[in-house]
Amino acid sequence: MKKRVFSGIQPSGNLHIGNYLGALKNWVASQENFDNVFCIVDLHAITVPQDPKILKQKIREIAGIYFAAGIDPKQSTVFVQSDVSAHAELAWILNCFTPMGWMGRMTQFKEKSEDKKENVSVGLFDYPVLMASDILLYDTDEVPVGEDQKQHVEITRDIAQRFNSIYGETFKLPLPVIPKAGARVMDLLEPTKKMSKSDDRPGRTLPLLASTDELRSAIMGAATDSQKEIRFDLDRPGVYNLLEIYEGVTGLDRKEIEAKFEGKGYGEFKKDLAEKVIEFLQPFQKRYRELTQNPDDIDTLLQEGAEKARPIAEKKLNEVKSKVGLG
Repeated sequence: MKKRVFSGIQPSGNLHIGNYLGALKNWVASQENFDNVFCIVDLHAITVPQDPKILKQKIREIAGIYFAAGIDPKQSTVFVQSDVSAHAELAWILNCFTPMGWMGRMTQFKEKSEDKKENVSVGLFDYPVLMASDILLYDTDEVPVGEDQKQHVEITRDIAQRFNSIYGETFKLPLPVIPKAGARVMDLLEPTKKMSKSDDRPGRTLPLLASTDELRSAIMGAATDSQKEIRFDLDRPGVYNLLEIYEGVTGLDRKEIEAKFEGKGYGEFKKDLAEKVIEFLQPFQKRYRELTQNPDDIDTLLQEGAEKARPIAEKKLNEVKSKVGLG
């Protein structure tokens, strides 16, 4: 049997080239080799305030991006998290077996709650348990994540092991899988920070649905350094980030890229990179426009995905409820 992969993206912000190279590209390429479950995690999104109308639009937008990128609903299961109630129900049960101290150590919670103090929501604090529920419901073998999400998969394993130790073998222990290339595309103006889909300031990201002018402007304004040589050097984060993007959209190896730009300046390199990014995204953007002309088509595909996911999730939930004495 194929290994099962679970992954999800929040329907907030603007998906960018880093999301494509670090996640979507790999998801599409793996469809024939894995049993993929791809979820639009809207319950995670509401752990911070959302405009309801925009959230609904973003759910459909993310789905359109999934399908335009090449995710085939006949090969992979694509659905909206809140359409399968087992996610929330299992999360509550797992809450009752997860120590508060584990949650308090989560790096992302500390970062996101730093300036909120007492206004931080219980949902944001409890985010990792809901993520554990997402993963464990489907007997997931692998979870493709960026380095910053690895801790969430590790705590999912801890929660599963704790439950298994009390009630016997119930949950499979998933493994985090971090793609080697394109997993951590950085902010174009602050290349020591990860490119964020929630950052809507101009020039910092390369949104997948951006116009050619917006993409070109962002790349031409990207941070570099005072050196001249164009090569992969981790000590030069701006140039390294742009070269990684070039590597991701062209498929060329690093020696080829360095040889191509030997003796050339940043201006020429950036112009070439901009054209390569635009060329890379054009077929995707065309498919997206075609797919989203009729929103009802997207909704139908998501409903079909939920119908595929629901029996798998409910089977695991019923097993858990039986073991803890519910139902």
